[in-house]
Amino acid sequence: MKPFRIRYWFRRHRGFESSTFAIRDLLSEAVAGTLQRPARSALTGLGTVLGVGSFVAVLGLTATASSQIDSRFNLLTATEVTVEDIASEQNQFAGMAFPTDADARIERLNGVVNAGVYWNVPLGAGTTVRSIPTVERGGGEQVEIVAASPGLLRAAVPTMAQGRIFDDYHSEAAQPVTVIGANLAARLGITTLETHPAIFIGEQPFVVAGIVQDVERKPDLLLSVIVPRTTAERIWGPPTESGTKMLISTKVGAAIQIAHEAPTALRPDHPEYFKAVPPPDPRALRGNVTSDLNQLFLLLAAICLVIGAVGIANTTLVAVLERTGEIGLRRALGARGRHITLQFLAESGALGALGGLVGTSLGTVTVVAVAVIRDWTPVIHTGTVAAAPAIGLLTGVVAGLYPAWRAARIQPAEALRR
Repeated sequence: MKPFRIRYWFRRHRGFESSTFAIRDLLSEAVAGTLQRPARSALTGLGTVLGVGSFVAVLGLTATASSQIDSRFNLLTATEVTVEDIASEQNQFAGMAFPTDADARIERLNGVVNAGVYWNVPLGAGTTVRSIPTVERGGGEQVEIVAASPGLLRAAVPTMAQGRIFDDYHSEAAQPVTVIGANLAARLGITTLETHPAIFIGEQPFVVAGIVQDVERKPDLLLSVIVPRTTAERIWGPPTESGTKMLISTKVGAAIQIAHEAPTALRPDHPEYFKAVPPPDPRALRGNVTSDLNQLFLLLAAICLVIGAVGIANTTLVAVLERTGEIGLRRALGARGRHITLQFLAESGALGALGGLVGTSLGTVTVVAVAVIRDWTPVIHTGTVAAAPAIGLLTGVVAGLYPAWRAARIQPAEALRR
């Protein structure tokens, strides 16, 4: 039994003696009981440390990640509008809805940077793409053939490895030129454009005007053979099925407005033939990110808090059993049952509060460390930091309710006999 120094003050109240337990003594006894076995207290509070630390880290990291959505939101996506040809859904005899001067009509709109029409050419399954050196070997590649207006390549913002993209002149003259990606060029054995290499799409020859190293939009173009729209219509005819689209690059802030105006600008007589897809709203994306992270990791924090509460309850209950003689002596000196209850609640609450403070510190350090590593600005709401130690205290108090009630029911004579 640990030694203790405590005073139970007695006073007369309506003819009988009653005792009081000073708050200062209560707090000092709670701290002494917690520090008497530091190793056990540290292990007991570990669950609360993890729970509160997870709580602070989760809310801090989600707030930090959410604040990055607006600043890190892809400007290319925010300035990109896609227009789909849905004329076949409105009128099966409408054909392709995009006019021949679709690029020019859209580029006249205020806020548009570039715009281009494209579709996948529906060639037969046996059609291959091969370069002149591979003809002798009979080799070839099965790749997508994309018919596009020059505006599509400008909107994709390509980085050229060699050569150039085809322009309005090539398109107006329906010339057999093509632009291919660097990886496809390597597979076809094309390493330089100084020899004016050509490729065959089926039996149709095309001069390679440029090799694209990378694009900022539509990365699937790097795996395709891109030919002028007019050339594709001359050789294979216009597209017979829906699937024709237009890619529009806009200035910042103009995408939503362009999405509303594009169908009417393309076909004032039938704007319903087009479906414009504006960029996603970054605020909705931020809300989804925050919601998903909160639901996932707050569950983990709750599990840690439950584990911490069970640990505190178990340790406090063991302490009650170990200190039965002390409890009996206190009762014999005048302590009431409520005093014993308050004492053990204070001890379990002190463990919870200490775990909450340590967990809050660790959670805050975690948020700052992740933000520094990711080159973010750490964001932690003051309410989170203020509430976290209180959550630890509440966890400790709730965990100590049953052990404290059990201690208060111990009879003094029985405790002293033990």
